[in-house]
Amino acid sequence: MAGHPLLRMLDRGALIFLAVLGVIAVLVPFLNLAFPPSSALHVPTYLVALFGKYLCYALLALSIDLIWGYCGILSLGHGAFFALGGYAMGMYLMRQIGTRGVYAHPELPDFMVFLNWPELPVFWYGFQHFPYALLMIVLVPGALAFVFGWFAFRSRVTGVYLSIITQAMTYALLLAFFRNDFGFGGNNGLTDFKDILGFNVQAQGTRAALFFVSCVALALGFLVCRALVTSKFGKVLVAVRDAEPRTRFLGYRAESYKLFVFTLSACMAGVAGALYVPQVGIINPSEFSPANSIEAVIWVAVGGRGTLIGPVIGALLVNYGKTTFTSGALAPYWLFVLGSLFILVTLLLPRGIVGTWRHWRAQRSAQASADRAATAAAEPAPRPAE
Repeated sequence: MAGHPLLRMLDRGALIFLAVLGVIAVLVPFLNLAFPPSSALHVPTYLVALFGKYLCYALLALSIDLIWGYCGILSLGHGAFFALGGYAMGMYLMRQIGTRGVYAHPELPDFMVFLNWPELPVFWYGFQHFPYALLMIVLVPGALAFVFGWFAFRSRVTGVYLSIITQAMTYALLLAFFRNDFGFGGNNGLTDFKDILGFNVQAQGTRAALFFVSCVALALGFLVCRALVTSKFGKVLVAVRDAEPRTRFLGYRAESYKLFVFTLSACMAGVAGALYVPQVGIINPSEFSPANSIEAVIWVAVGGRGTLIGPVIGALLVNYGKTTFTSGALAPYWLFVLGSLFILVTLLLPRGIVGTWRHWRAQRSAQASADRAATAAAEPAPRPAE
């Protein structure tokens, strides 16, 4: 088993991370379902949904780290792919409501009846089927990223210019989805979901199942990223990040590598958005806000870009802090706290939490090796036997 390819790509930290995630995936739903609310071991259902939302954010942060930490592509519009995946899932959930809506229309969602839409738009066809919705969850963000990246990377747009146009992309989508005639609910978005795969989306068991699936999705996303960055392909990505002109000089088509990893990252973000929507119960144009994409970049910076585990930790810590600070007297100051956090991390911990820890361990190991070498050199050579 030691030579198995899967084990070769996983170091000790990755194995510990997956083990902890596996324990959480089983333990939290078990404590929620097996113990009554009066028990001290019971995990409330609202916490299961809240932690599930954190896991979706962690998957989004992981997708950003794949392109930023290993390929040097700083996207300030990755929230667009997250939101598109969320809307695809929301459209499926809306088609499951049927006659149980306010207007009891067998086909049209309530907002379309309210706006006097005569019939269901063509782009809503097929979303009553879960496999089709799953395909769109991956295909729509991936197709947008592919088209966007095709033009951007072939034009060799890099650095801050690329970051600005990704932000412009998500802002354009924000304005489009706010329109009532766009067919996605306008300002109110999509909400009032009833069922997912025939199960009540608000039921305790469904919440626990969604949490488990979110853990599995995060683990699979981590394994895909880990397999990619530890391969020869990943070494080329790092070369593109550190010295793109030299990489091109060696004969590698940097734009093809960047396009592939950017599209894969968008698909991962779409999956994160799709899992996010049934757990929070709503998707609206505010998810396209450029501020959301910038906040996701902060998660990666706090945890440590180029580490895979760091962005997950950063997303969990920052969002837990956001929940804590925005629910009390400090709520008006949350944005100041977030901005200060980003500044302090940039100045004091430029490698992030995990990156700084790894750097400290490497320095300590190097120092220990140097001390052993010095000790060995200082020992007197053994005298030859007479």
